[in-house]
Amino acid sequence: MRVVVFSTKPHDRDFLPAACAGRHELVFQEAHLRVDTVPLAAGAEAVCLFVHDHADAAILIGLAKLGVKHLALRCAGFNNVDLAAAAKLGLSVARVPAYSPHGVAEHAVALLMTLNRRIHRAYNRVRDGNFALDGLLGFNVHGKTVGIVGTGKIGLCFARILHGFGAKLLAHDLVPNPEAGQLGVEYVALDRLLAESDIISLHCPLTPATHHLIGPAALARMRTGVYLLNTGRGPLVDTAAVIEALKSGKLGALALDVYEEEEGIFYEDLSAAFVPDDLLARLLTFPNVLVTSHQAFFTREALTSIATTTAGNLDDFAAGRACANSLKP
Repeated sequence: MRVVVFSTKPHDRDFLPAACAGRHELVFQEAHLRVDTVPLAAGAEAVCLFVHDHADAAILIGLAKLGVKHLALRCAGFNNVDLAAAAKLGLSVARVPAYSPHGVAEHAVALLMTLNRRIHRAYNRVRDGNFALDGLLGFNVHGKTVGIVGTGKIGLCFARILHGFGAKLLAHDLVPNPEAGQLGVEYVALDRLLAESDIISLHCPLTPATHHLIGPAALARMRTGVYLLNTGRGPLVDTAAVIEALKSGKLGALALDVYEEEEGIFYEDLSAAFVPDDLLARLLTFPNVLVTSHQAFFTREALTSIATTTAGNLDDFAAGRACANSLKP
């Protein structure tokens, strides 16, 4: 089966062919799927999409006219796909529901510890011959209160790691996870979590209810000096609001692996140009802000899992089998 892979990066060329093992003809395109790039899918029965590809109704109509029948998402999120339009057009959609809970959770902890112990600053200092400790003071995570918003697979992994640190764990989730309870996690209302946590980590999905979950009102409820981590979805955080909180000292530190306007910036090399987003550029001027480019998932294990699951989803479609990872409106 011919499959056009949009938003191709070098690792896709390594992992996807190995997982497909010659069962599908993969055509790699570096372009994102947009209205103007739909013609690149000509002759394909399926397209393979990533987080920054667009699949709204107009694009899906264009794909259907070209004979595309299946969308294989090599990611967990699917808010970029109009599932109702896909169903109406007879396009099946499948995703990779979970591929790196440990990797994302470990990355969140790495961001926390880098900011807390000023590892990034220490690294640069000693390379310049500066071995002074001034400005590198951190704190023990042991005994601190850590608030976890969202205790699905990633949030649970994060809880397990912080439990090992000896932190007190609070959590907020519409559906409490019994496994989290076994770690001593206490489920509380969001307002209490915000008010009592020294560290807050976001692991919840993006929905209309969670858009800008962390905005002026939420920030006002937090302790002064709180550390905020977001490895979930960019729009969970109101960027303008956290900039004001950083300026006032309300936020002690901010770590982001996602950004609400990351499309066209993250995964791109802009080192010879400039950051075209004024809010992101302002964030990058703070010494207590750490931003990574949506790389929390980026481990060998995760890429293997993504490729293997995507190949399996393609196999199911090609064989006319029901797919456990299919998405419905």
